[in-house]
Amino acid sequence: MRAALVLVVGLLTSLGGGAAQAQSPLAAELRAFASRYHEDPPRLDTLYTGLTAAVKTDSHLDTFLALAQAAFLWGDIRARTTEDKLAAYERGRQAGQRAVELAPRNALAHLWLAVNAGRWGQTKGVLRSLFLLPTVREHMEAALELDPKLLPAYTLAGTVYAEVPGLFGGDLEKSEVLFRKGLALDPRWTGARVGLARTLLKRGRRDEARRELEAVVAEREPRNLADWTLKDSREARELLTALSKGR
Repeated sequence: MRAALVLVVGLLTSLGGGAAQAQSPLAAELRAFASRYHEDPPRLDTLYTGLTAAVKTDSHLDTFLALAQAAFLWGDIRARTTEDKLAAYERGRQAGQRAVELAPRNALAHLWLAVNAGRWGQTKGVLRSLFLLPTVREHMEAALELDPKLLPAYTLAGTVYAEVPGLFGGDLEKSEVLFRKGLALDPRWTGARVGLARTLLKRGRRDEARRELEAVVAEREPRNLADWTLKDSREARELLTALSKGR
């Protein structure tokens, strides 16, 4: 599930922490930096460390949302060991949980909790972390119910249905529908397009998948330039290469 869950972060970083005003300068900085982290990835170290310290004395919702976001980014981009990744995603999950407690009807709070929980589970292994599936589903569904236009929730849901074994509720048809709903809201959301391509590959529709991947590579105005630069375009090229070799 690693590649798929990474897709979620692109638009999440563009959306930031929701309607609340930033209470911490670090939270505001993270919002501004999240779509251009490719320019200076080590800056994520400072933001993640700073926000981890900030929540000890700053109980504002915005700060917990920012930490959940920073933990996800740092775990994906900067962590070098499995232990560090797990610790980051767990910290992000806890921050998301606290955000849900502070604002039960905040869609992003539910989404960050679900994304970090799912990412922790993926790092441990899908089959070894199925106990987390009810939590991921509960909060991704809450996010969609609270905000039907929250694009990252469609990517998360599409990812879950694509990666979870059918015996436990996986469904490739539902996955495709969810990715397409997200892309209907924003066709420049390249992470969702890569996710759709992966689902199409699982369904045996290689030509359609190739077209989606070529569209990612050709995109000139991606919703999140950092994500497109460091992840989406690279993954699309890797998948296209594999397709050309018949894999």
